[in-house]
Amino acid sequence: MSIFQAPPRTPEELEASKPLAISPEEVLAFDEDEWYRRAYRGSDAPQLTVRAVVMGTVLGFFLSFTNVYIGLKTGWFLGVALTACILSYAVWNGLRATGLVKGQMTILENNCMQSTASSAGYATGNTVVSAIPALLLLTVTEENPKGTSLPWPVLMIWILFLAALGVTLAIPMKRNLINREKLKFPSGTAAAVTLQGLYSRGEEAMKKARALFATAGVAALFPLLKDLEILKHKHPVTGKVDFDTILPGQSNIFNWMGKLVPDTLGAGVYRFFHAVPASMAPRPPALPNWKLSDYQIKLDHGLALVFAGMIVGFRITAWMVVGGLVLCFLITPPALEWGWFNALGKYVGAATKPGSAWKEIGIWCGAPLLVSAGLVNFALQWRTIVRAFTGLAAKPKTGGPFREPGERDGDGPRVEDPKDVEVPTSWFLGGVAVAGSGVAIVARLAFGVPLHYGVLAVGMTFVLGLVAARATGESDITPGGAMGKIMQLTYGVLIPQNSTVNLMTAAVTSGSSLACADLLNDLKSGYLLGANPRRQFLAQAMGIFTGTVATTLGFFLLVPNATVLTGVDGKDPPFPAPGAQQWRAVAEVFKYGIDNLHPMAQTALKVGLVVGAALALGESLAPRKIRRWMPSPTGLGLGMILPFFYPLAMFLGALFVTVAERVNKKWADRYVIPIAAGGIAGESIVGVVVQALNNFVLH
Repeated sequence: MSIFQAPPRTPEELEASKPLAISPEEVLAFDEDEWYRRAYRGSDAPQLTVRAVVMGTVLGFFLSFTNVYIGLKTGWFLGVALTACILSYAVWNGLRATGLVKGQMTILENNCMQSTASSAGYATGNTVVSAIPALLLLTVTEENPKGTSLPWPVLMIWILFLAALGVTLAIPMKRNLINREKLKFPSGTAAAVTLQGLYSRGEEAMKKARALFATAGVAALFPLLKDLEILKHKHPVTGKVDFDTILPGQSNIFNWMGKLVPDTLGAGVYRFFHAVPASMAPRPPALPNWKLSDYQIKLDHGLALVFAGMIVGFRITAWMVVGGLVLCFLITPPALEWGWFNALGKYVGAATKPGSAWKEIGIWCGAPLLVSAGLVNFALQWRTIVRAFTGLAAKPKTGGPFREPGERDGDGPRVEDPKDVEVPTSWFLGGVAVAGSGVAIVARLAFGVPLHYGVLAVGMTFVLGLVAARATGESDITPGGAMGKIMQLTYGVLIPQNSTVNLMTAAVTSGSSLACADLLNDLKSGYLLGANPRRQFLAQAMGIFTGTVATTLGFFLLVPNATVLTGVDGKDPPFPAPGAQQWRAVAEVFKYGIDNLHPMAQTALKVGLVVGAALALGESLAPRKIRRWMPSPTGLGLGMILPFFYPLAMFLGALFVTVAERVNKKWADRYVIPIAAGGIAGESIVGVVVQALNNFVLH
């Protein structure tokens, strides 16, 4: 089989490449034999063409920037397949209108294109919003406030091997989870439905594309106004040159509401955290009359977070706001009044402003809540875990009414033997050998992971990746974070007090699990459209290289040192990296031991673990009708480890969607995703450029 195919030119080739006459929803119900007879377009149908890969490479390169940008701001890593489908269709039609290209890109080519773009934009970037910035944060000291960054070649090789391992791990899972068990893989199904709609309702597709480009253009203006530091001014006393933006990043519109909490609240919370009777709790010292803006209760002037909230949804973002308010109203004031001590026992209460509470206090409340909720939710999926292993052990059918080349069944194409269509086992074995060895060797040389523990991490990744892939197929939620936490707990026991090993072994499982699930979503999309899985696998593999370059470049443009994660000179950090804060907190617990944490941190950690587990159990056991009203542990935890204006902005986006669905559900179903995707892409891509100018040109 040649790698690249020529675009369709003859009437026969165009006929073989046209969309199926049956809908993806109908194909969902086909068994494997029926799929080969009625849906499969054949190995000769043009799909993996040079133009499809080039388009996917270009789109994936820029979309990878959006995920690194949003991931460092919110902790979320968003799929890019739907965005890539709409963009590709619109861009290619625009190029055709100008005469720069000829011929319509077919639906199967567009499917291969989105596999390349999705691999580049999603499968390669998770580690740079979690383990890598967490590792950087752990190197920050008073003497070295910028921390110590990884050399870029090390990061690039590490990302490449993690993504390659994840993609190859998906090979033996595909036929069982997609062909035989017909798991839905909702994101992959949505991409197939979107592509079918684009090619059957062209005018509606162009309306969505115009909405996407319009919001992208508007959102792109905001980083230029609020982030580009082009104004210089000198301090009147010190003469120090400072830099400023045209517009402030946030506005203090809530200060009219007055003081945050009464002084008497401090003693009660102090007694709770320190477990002392009222008689032993002296009256707290007086604090400055902080304004609400001092607690980060502000209005953000960016749009990317608003658009991200439109995708995340109302329930989680609402509870993010609640979590942020709990931190501001109930935890921060007494913590500051009685003096806060960080993980190393250093007193920071007198010098710390309430605006830093999210990273100094909230982390010990929110991170354990998120960890315990994730692990409990994972354990509650025990049926999925059992099915993952029993399903893999089952032997797939290989029989069926496979016909000779040229024979047709009704209006369908000729039927081929699956062993000539599916990705062969030899590709899996070769890929795991190369990628697994690469992961273990880089882990040993760059991060000091003993070789046998590196090999163990690769082996555990296959087991946990199988569970993560099934969870994605059943629920569209890839528990990459939970997989990473399991590895952190495992290696916290095997190699205690080694934070680097703890983080990077967890990165193996988390990063590879997400890449594995991403490929299966793409293969599901191709399955519903009748695509050849081998060619789609090759398209995904090609995207890894582009994504590795773009992700590495994007990370170093945005995070040249740790100050952009921690803030400097009292300024809020542009990238709070909540995902990295969770990983760092778990690593620090194993490094120092729970008993060596400050008593208030110990209490906060224990309470967070209990509350997270209880909420996760409540979500699982509650009747479906009242489940949506239950507190979201994800929302509460994230609200405590982000500056408050981040959850507030996301909540406003989710609120807009909720109102829009009530007013005109048809409009919301049609335009919410294109509008949100365009806004995120517009601000993120320009935001990366702006941060690069700030970090390397203007300063």
